[in-house]
Formats: sequence, C-alpha cells, structure tokens
Amino acid sequence: MLKALRSVYYFLPVQLLLLHFRRYQLLLLFWAILVFTITGKFASHFGARYLFVAPEYLGTINYLSMFLLGSAVCVFIMMWHITTFIIHSRRIPYMWATRHAFPLYTINNSIIPLAFLIFYSIVQVRAQLYDEHETLMGVITQQLGFYLGIVSVLLISFAYFFRVSRDFFKNTFSKITTPAYSISSVVPKDSLDYEIDMIHADHHLSLTGRIVPNEQMSRVQPRIMRTVLQRHHRNVVFATFIAYLILLVLGIYIDNPFLRIPAGAGFLLLFSIFMGLVGAFKYFLRSWETLGWVLFIMLLSVMVHFRLFDLRSIAYGLDYHKKDSEEQVYHYSTLRSLFTKFRYEADRNTEIERLEKWKAGIAPDSSKPPLVVITVSGGGSRSAYWTFRTLQYIDSASGGKLFKNTVLLTGASGGMIGAAYWRNIHDAYYRGIIKDRYAPRYQVNMGKDLLNPIVFSFASIDMISPFNKITVAGHKYTVDRGYAMERELARNSANLLDHPIGYYDLRESMGQIPMMVINGTIVNDGRKLMICNRPLAYLTQPEYSLDLPSPPIDAVDFQAFFPEQHTEELRLASALRMNATFPYILPVVRLPSQPRMNIMDAGLRDNFGIQVASRYLHVLRNWIKENASEAIFLEIRDTRENDVAANTDQSTLGNMVADPLFVIQNKWEAFQSYGYNYVKDFAPAFVDDRLKFITLQYIPQEYKKTASLNFHLTQREKEDIYESIDQPYNQAEVAKLLKLLGK
Repeated sequence: MLKALRSVYYFLPVQLLLLHFRRYQLLLLFWAILVFTITGKFASHFGARYLFVAPEYLGTINYLSMFLLGSAVCVFIMMWHITTFIIHSRRIPYMWATRHAFPLYTINNSIIPLAFLIFYSIVQVRAQLYDEHETLMGVITQQLGFYLGIVSVLLISFAYFFRVSRDFFKNTFSKITTPAYSISSVVPKDSLDYEIDMIHADHHLSLTGRIVPNEQMSRVQPRIMRTVLQRHHRNVVFATFIAYLILLVLGIYIDNPFLRIPAGAGFLLLFSIFMGLVGAFKYFLRSWETLGWVLFIMLLSVMVHFRLFDLRSIAYGLDYHKKDSEEQVYHYSTLRSLFTKFRYEADRNTEIERLEKWKAGIAPDSSKPPLVVITVSGGGSRSAYWTFRTLQYIDSASGGKLFKNTVLLTGASGGMIGAAYWRNIHDAYYRGIIKDRYAPRYQVNMGKDLLNPIVFSFASIDMISPFNKITVAGHKYTVDRGYAMERELARNSANLLDHPIGYYDLRESMGQIPMMVINGTIVNDGRKLMICNRPLAYLTQPEYSLDLPSPPIDAVDFQAFFPEQHTEELRLASALRMNATFPYILPVVRLPSQPRMNIMDAGLRDNFGIQVASRYLHVLRNWIKENASEAIFLEIRDTRENDVAANTDQSTLGNMVADPLFVIQNKWEAFQSYGYNYVKDFAPAFVDDRLKFITLQYIPQEYKKTASLNFHLTQREKEDIYESIDQPYNQAEVAKLLKLLGK
C-alpha cells in the first residue's frame, strides 16, 4: 500500500498539481473565480453565473453560442499551460530531452483543467435543464457545440503555435521576447532567484497516454533548454497578443451584433491576458514581483490623476466640451442661489398648470377624477419585468384608465426601465405609431438580456481600449459598458427608449402623458439628482425651510443646474442607466460640473420612489383636495413588503465578523422599506385622508426560489414573475384599484 501511495505521490501530474498550490496561488485565483462564479457564490447579485452557464449569441442560447464559449475556455486553458510551463521549466529539466516538451507538459498538467471541465459541464447541463427549460436534445446539442469549440482551438494550438519549425511570427516575436537589453539586465540580481524547487517524479504520462518511467529521459543540455524556452516565450507573447487583438477588434465593432461574442467568452479572453501578465511578472521579476505590482498600480494611479485613464462614464447627449471655467460649480452656495423660494413657487405653479390641463383632458365635464401617482422599486431586470407586467395588466383591465389617470411616475433602478417602456408604448399608441399597445412582444422585449453586452463591453472596451469614440447629438464621446447597455436597451425596446428626454416635453406639459422623474444619487454628498422635462424646484427642499437662511437642499433639479449643457438632448437611455447604476456592473456617471458630479443608483437614497412621490403629494395637496376625488398611491415593488431581507444570526465566526461590517449593505432595502411605513402613516393627512395605498408585490411561487437581482432573467424566472400577478394578494389589490378607477 505504501509503495502504491508513493507511486501516486511521485507521479508527475500529481507533483505539478501540488506545485501549483504550494508556489503559485495567484494563478490558481483565476480558476477559483471561475468556479465560484459558475456556482453562484461570486457576483451572484450581478448574474455573472449566467454568462458562463447560459451564454447568449445574437440573443439566443444555442449550439453556436456554446461553440464560442468552448473556444474561449480552451484559449484560457492553453494560456494556463503556456504560462505555468515557462514558470516551471527549470524545475523539470528531464522533460526537455523530449522532442515535444510542451505537449508532454500539457498532458501532465491537465488535472485542474479536466476537473474543471467535468464540473463545468455538470453545472451547465443542470442550469440549462432547470433554469432555461431546455429540452434534453437541446442540451446535448449545446454540449456538443461547447466541446467542439474546445477541440477546434486545441487542434489549432498544437498544429500551429507550438511547432518548432515554420513559425511565421518567429522573427517578430523573438525581438520582443529577447531584446538586446532584456528585462533581466535591468532587474537586480537576487540570490532568491536561483532557488530552484526541483520536481521529483518517478513517472509521467506520455503523449500516447501511457505511464512512462522518467528514467527513459536523460537530462538535456542547457543550450537546448534555453532554445526551447525562448520559443515558448514567443508563444506566450503571441497568444496574449492574439487574445488582446481579438478583444480590441470586437470592441471597435461592438455595434455589429455578429461580432458581439458571448460575454463569458470575452471575459475568458480577458482572463487569458491577465494570466499572461501575471506569468510575465512572475517569470521576469521573480523575487521582485511584489515591487513590480506596486509600481504597476502606482502607474495606473498617475494615469487616473492626469485623466489619461478614467473608470467613470458619461451621460450621452450632454455637452462635456465647455471649458472648466464655464461649467457650473457644484457647491451649496450654487444650489442656494438656484433653488430659491421664488423658483420653488414658480415651478409649483407650473406643475399646477399642467395638472389643470391633465384634468381638462380626462374630465371635460368638470368632475373630479382619481389621480394616480406610481412608484416603482429597484431590482434590475426582475423589477423591470415585474413593473411592466403589472402596469400592462392593470391598464388593460381598466380599459386604459390607469395610463390616463396617472400624473407621475418615479422610482429607482430597473423598475424605472419597465415604467418608462410602459409610458412610451402608450405614448406611441396614442400618437398612432403602433397599433396594439398590449401586444405580447412588449413583455418579451422587457425580459431580454442586458447583462451580456455590459460584461462583454467591460472585457473588450473598458479593460482593453478605453479610447473608442462615437458621436451623439453633435458631440464626441468615449464608449464603455454604459454605452453598450444603452444600445442594447434601445434594441430590446424596438427603439422606443432611444430618444432624448426632450422628445416627450410637449406631451408631458400638456398632461397627455405622465410626468416621469428619473432619480440618481449624487455620491459626492448624498443628494438626490432628479431628471425630468418639467421644472422641479418644489421637490428640492422641504417646504418648512423656505424662509430659513440656509435651507437643507436635499435634491438637485437636473435641468435647472445644467442650463448650458443642452439637457433636453440627454438620451433617455442614459438617464435610465444613471438611475440603475449597479455598483461595478455599470460605471459611475460623471456630469459636467466643477468638481465633477458623480451619479450612482437611485436606490442608494430611495429604492422605492417614496420620497419624491410623498413630497409631490404634500406640495400639491391643496390642488389635489379641490380637484381630485382620490389620490391613489400605486406602489409596485419586486420584494414582499414585510419580508424584504433574509433573517440572519451570528452562529458562525464568519457571520460575527462580517455582519457588523456589511449590515448596511445587506439590509439597506429592509431599512428603507420599514422606514417608509412611517410615511404611510402621515401621508394621508396631506389630502384629508383621501389618499389610498395600493401595493403590488412580486411573490414567487416558491419562497426560496425568487428571481435573481441582476440584468439577466432565466426562462423559469420570467414565468415565475409573469404569474405573480395571479397571487391572491395581488388580485385583491388589483380589484381595489380598479374600483377606485371606476371599473
């Protein structure tokens, strides 16, 4: 038994596996991230898992999308082999005696890749059967495409990249990898660089798959070792260059759907480049590696400081090309001079004029119609899909009364995407652009994926070439994953969300369509940014503070603050993106002020839209009491009102350490939800107790299988959200609302 165990222990594949864990944990981090991602343990809130288990190409999950993903997986695996081969080369000198050193190393270094592929396939098959409701034959076809992609790249790699002769790029890359003044002549010598951890192995796998004793291989001459190693230096540089070039070209032509490969594939190519970079640092810098990374990070910091590299995005349509001295100064003194008592009252009167026109349009006989204010919650595609489903369902059941009686739409994140789409569909219908406002295809459109183009753009543009330019409204802008999200949103909505916000100004001012207030959070100081066609000074501060010398201005009217930046040209998709800026998955948006105003998700301040809606009702309470039969507060939320956060305890050491640190982040939605119950207590007093609350909630069929919070929905999740309107609680709320609307 001991002899057998010793044979296993000193088997070259086992020794290489142990070496990876013993010496090069940073390279193993790439594998760990992939495993945790596809299992949903890492970046689950962003939906990263679905990029790898259900890849989309041209909007569908099929044989071709799996082929492209498999090809990228193989590129990543081959980069792993090349990088570790160069790093380990001096520890296995007996392997250099063979004619095909690299293929032999690859076979013996395949425990991790093979284990990963087996695990990966199991997770993929389960996800496609359970989450995407794919047929068994469809799953088999997709798996065949996946492994055909792997085999194709594998054959190309061994047939071309790793041949000793006829290397087309040999001369070119020789100059790059073996320059006259190599890195080794610059990096100081260190005695630690000469410590060689020799791998003792008794047997290895041959190219034919047989277990062969290492005694059959004699040690190779150092000159031969250097020659072979230089060739593979060229190969790793070439492979990294090709991966970079592919992502660069795909990023340049990102608007071409045929060149938009699955985001999972793009991310694997990016990982391949990073792995090559890590390998280069380890090989060339050796014991100076840590210092090398520190200098690299310092270089990035300098580039950011001098605006050569900026991780923030922009709002398309705005004018960013004015001189710094001509831009508005973002400071309290500026806000105080803009949002005065006079402007507060003028903007309130302007809104009253709009409400008068709205009332005349739906109640020409001078009767008092019910007035509806709709608030929607954040929640990515889950909330967008649920919000749209709910609004369409109620409007259809009310014979169009919900749309006509609604004066204000506001909220956060994904919910506002669904609400904006609903408003624009009905606007197009009343203008004669479309014929059927309740066509099922609109609900299908709202469920289409947004995550794939965002992450693909992150891999192919943000991290590869942040210098691509486009022209919008006569201004040139850089392209990033924010732009990719907006273009996909426009495509998914059949271009109904592809207009500047000023496109709707006239119809909003006439009361023909609901006014929409799109919110964002100004991370500079925590104020709210409100984007709307109508003047909103009456929503920027509490009424009691109008006569105070320093009123607490807690919100900024976008149009009033940027009068010289052509705010009417701001793309609606950009406004919705600012409102739905998931941290990291979408970039922070900078606005043209001094200093730059940085905008993130509206949910940081108000995830349910209650703040804007309640202040609106309070400011206009006198007009509402005199002109509306009831004020209806329709709240659409993608979580259950009294069960918004999972119960946790501190029964483990990890919970004891993490809960105090992340309690605000993990329970933020619950804190807001409970806080808004206080608003519901006193808000009815605004309008003499004629305020009626209707709350519609996404209630999953199974408690523990709620739809995920990200920009991708599986087929199972779409069906679950769609059917949630039929839950008894929601049906009771719908009946109450229809009665209030007179149906």
